[in-house]
Amino acid sequence: MAARMASSAKHVAVRLLSRREHSAEELRQKLTKREFEADEIATALLELKQGDWQSDERYAEAYIRSRRLKGYGPVRIASELRDRGVDELIVDRYLSADDDVWWQAIVREYQKKYHGSQFEDYQEKARRMRFLQYRGFSLDQIHEVVK
Repeated sequence: MAARMASSAKHVAVRLLSRREHSAEELRQKLTKREFEADEIATALLELKQGDWQSDERYAEAYIRSRRLKGYGPVRIASELRDRGVDELIVDRYLSADDDVWWQAIVREYQKKYHGSQFEDYQEKARRMRFLQYRGFSLDQIHEVVK
């Protein structure tokens, strides 16, 4: 019975992975919600990782690309990846905050939102800075683009 359940957990995980990349932690949570046993989930996740069906590195790469294209910065993306159970070393490897790509992203978001208009007062400047901070850009990047 346990072997059948483990293959069922693996089968469900493969179906989930066929739609999009998932972190190991996301898969663990989804399989737990489907009431699979913890040891069965662990076995299925190990088999998927060994067979290269599941990779936190691939997940991080795809997630970073997707969020960057939606206008989010490295600070926010790093936080979201940590929330999804991706190891800190993987996050650091794939998400270098000083990369030129992030400069292009913050300029694009700033231009899209404010169309090159100048701010009139300190309150408007602070509002713009909060917007960019919420999007996940570092304060150094924000100061550089706002001035």
